[in-house]
Amino acid sequence: MKPILISQLALATVWLLTGSLAVADQDSKIVFEKQIRPILKQHCFHCHGEEEEVSAGLDLRLRRFLAQGGDSGAAIIPGDPENSLLIEVLRSGQMPEGKDKLPDQEIDLIAKWIQQGAPTARSEPETVAELDAFTEEERNWWSLQPIAAPQVPAANELTDSTNPIDRFIARSLQQSGLTFSPAADARTLIRRLQFDLTGLPPTPDEITAFTEQSKDAPESAYRSLLERLLNSPAYGERWARHWLDIAGYADSNGFDEKDVVREHAWRYRDYVIRSLNNDKPYDQFIREQLAGDEIAASLGMHANSPEEQDRARYAELLTATGFLRMAPDGSVSQNNITTRNQCVADTIKIISTTLYGMTIECAQCHNHRYDPITQADYYSLRAIFDPGFDVPRWRVPKNRLVSLQTKQQAEQAANIEKEAKKIDAERNAQQKQFIAEVLEKELAKRDEAIRDDLRVAYNSNAKQRTKEQTKLLSEHPSINKLSASSLYLYDSTYKTKHAATLKEIAARAQAIRDTKPTEEFVHAFTELANDPKAVVTTHVFFRGNPEAPKEKVLPSDLSVLASWRSTELAEFSDAVPTTGRRLAFARSVTDGRHPLLARVIVNRVWKHHFGRGLVSSAGDFGVLGERPSHPELLDWLATEFMESGWSLKALHRLILTSQTWQQSSKRSKRGDQIDPDNQLLSRQKTRRLEAEALRDALLAVTGKLNRKPFGPPIPVMPTTDGSIVVGNDTTDSAGRQTGKYIPLHGEEYRRSIYVQVRRSRPLDLLTTFDAPSMTDPNCISRPETTVSPQSLLMMNNSGMRAHARHFAQRLQNTGPPDQDSQIRTAFELCYGRKASETEIANSKNFINAQQQYYKDNPAKFENESGPAEKENASAQALALAAFCHALLSTNEFLYID
Repeated sequence: MKPILISQLALATVWLLTGSLAVADQDSKIVFEKQIRPILKQHCFHCHGEEEEVSAGLDLRLRRFLAQGGDSGAAIIPGDPENSLLIEVLRSGQMPEGKDKLPDQEIDLIAKWIQQGAPTARSEPETVAELDAFTEEERNWWSLQPIAAPQVPAANELTDSTNPIDRFIARSLQQSGLTFSPAADARTLIRRLQFDLTGLPPTPDEITAFTEQSKDAPESAYRSLLERLLNSPAYGERWARHWLDIAGYADSNGFDEKDVVREHAWRYRDYVIRSLNNDKPYDQFIREQLAGDEIAASLGMHANSPEEQDRARYAELLTATGFLRMAPDGSVSQNNITTRNQCVADTIKIISTTLYGMTIECAQCHNHRYDPITQADYYSLRAIFDPGFDVPRWRVPKNRLVSLQTKQQAEQAANIEKEAKKIDAERNAQQKQFIAEVLEKELAKRDEAIRDDLRVAYNSNAKQRTKEQTKLLSEHPSINKLSASSLYLYDSTYKTKHAATLKEIAARAQAIRDTKPTEEFVHAFTELANDPKAVVTTHVFFRGNPEAPKEKVLPSDLSVLASWRSTELAEFSDAVPTTGRRLAFARSVTDGRHPLLARVIVNRVWKHHFGRGLVSSAGDFGVLGERPSHPELLDWLATEFMESGWSLKALHRLILTSQTWQQSSKRSKRGDQIDPDNQLLSRQKTRRLEAEALRDALLAVTGKLNRKPFGPPIPVMPTTDGSIVVGNDTTDSAGRQTGKYIPLHGEEYRRSIYVQVRRSRPLDLLTTFDAPSMTDPNCISRPETTVSPQSLLMMNNSGMRAHARHFAQRLQNTGPPDQDSQIRTAFELCYGRKASETEIANSKNFINAQQQYYKDNPAKFENESGPAEKENASAQALALAAFCHALLSTNEFLYID
């Protein structure tokens, strides 16, 4: 088996290096359509086939055209590669013009093909007009085929599991000479499962209870734990983060240094959390995000629906369309055709990578170089959404906000405002009286001869004053500058008693205004009323230039699918007052027959459970992506997912109850030799905590975690050293630090999903551990880096020192005060296991040594009143904090087996 595996890896390496379909056994027959055309399409079609005028008269789209040649003669001489012009210009690097030379492997493959007589797989069409946009090989690409329902393999000697996942994996393992690893122990399982589903560590009591229950009834204990975690509010908070990555969620518009905040974007985040916690069927989840407004319209729902549940449902559906408003948007500061088009293009990328798992955006300027996606396909997909974007009548972000206020609430607010204005009038009258009194006192200080003139000049409209009046006032600045805001400068009486009077009146007005019903807004994607004359039309842009429109296109799905499913969409609908295009598309893509939607989400869920997808390139199911490691399992899971009602929680149960997932992560010499990347899943993978799970675990272990759900994001701010931390931003309009500190009253300890995602200010702790900054439209797959700044942050960051101090305070405030007990508790909280006697002894020695050091070298640490203030700390507290810091900085805390 080993030589076969090495051969497969070598072929895969060649395929990755060439970046094309040009993987072939050099001794077998090479045909134009399968191995050669993809290379030419990638590098040459842009000039030699796609444009209306082909360069040098040479069209490379057919083998026949290569033999016929162009202005310089025949491009190939079948059977004679060394005298073929194509090989000559490729080896010399003359072509492709202005681009890198083709890899030698590709040139050699073309030469081998010519040597074999330049064969084709089939007869070519008689004319270019008959030329199909795609070859049979391209149409047959695996991810574009209907999802099959493969038969579950029979049981074999590797497993007695009835879970179909294990049957598929066991078959692959058996064929490769591998076996499953033993099951992980109870402590490992609860820690792995809890982080997997909730992103939080189990408590020592939870671990003890589970391990005890597992001794007598392991399967029952495990399933009970699984259900408890799936029903936990923390589940939605954990898994929403995965979705928000690919949706490109951010609380700001990005684009430039201003990075204007999106004040109401958080409602979409909360919609995602609630949807996942409620196990909303995934097909419904997608339809709502693509066309929630049109769904509401089709059901007759609106902000003033008579039933409260209908109003709530309307708000939910409008909020869901925030998915289409997540892309960076430069039109806030530079509202022009370029920034508008970029926002649309970024949104199309989010849609295509999220739903299709393909790089459709690569066809914006020309036909896709690798996948069967034409430029017209790209713009036909865009045509579905163009009526909502409406680039010619572009709405900047603040003008897209949709109010959820009902007519009744608006009338109530108007009546309240009317009453408040009465109080305002009272305040204004009192204020005028005070000004008049001060004015008369000031006039009394002037010569009687000019008092009347000064009074008239002061009371006249500034724009209508005569030159004489202006001059007179300038000569008496104390009168000229008299205003409501300067009364306190004239008389101490007005600084105290009269100012208090005005303040009291203003407070009464504000108290009345505070009774107004809160007006809520959502960043929604909506269309203007359906007026065919006003609806924007979509055109193919010449080389992606929005100022160079070509032919009009109609809304549709990818044309490569048209051979076996309907792809065209109606341009207008009579069922809703808008075009209805998005609703039609949403229904089509979730009809249960689309080849990509279920495969993509099932693969993503698998990736988050195993650290690697069945298709490891989660965002690219195309030619440059990886082939599925277990294609039949992927299709079986996708089929089962749809047939089980598109339930994500049911998919979790299926995966998490498998023997495959519950294996130990311990490596074996045989497994590393045969399957070093563990693609065959003979063991579980040890994984590092994701950024948000790491921060949340720190908060949980140290006892500071605030579990308050939902609502506006917790702000972030820059520090004087340029770091980005959680906190109220007190920089001035010029971006300078003011030194002010505004407490967050415990909000800073909420889960990371509620921390503001500011594109220009990513939280340092999160970005260091690979959280996306969302400067790109979205994050298809997070990198998994191991770099020195991660270790340095864990050891030296002031935030980590604060976590360590909180951890020490927790140990001091709970449980027995003796050192042994504190050490044992620390290990249980931090690692979910008991400390060994050796670890206890070593820990005591460390703490005692630290304590002596701090006795000899008194130190201070930052207290809770603000980052600029520090307080004295006892040597005992500092030593215990140092011990806690050491525990929190270890791999055992950072990694999950």
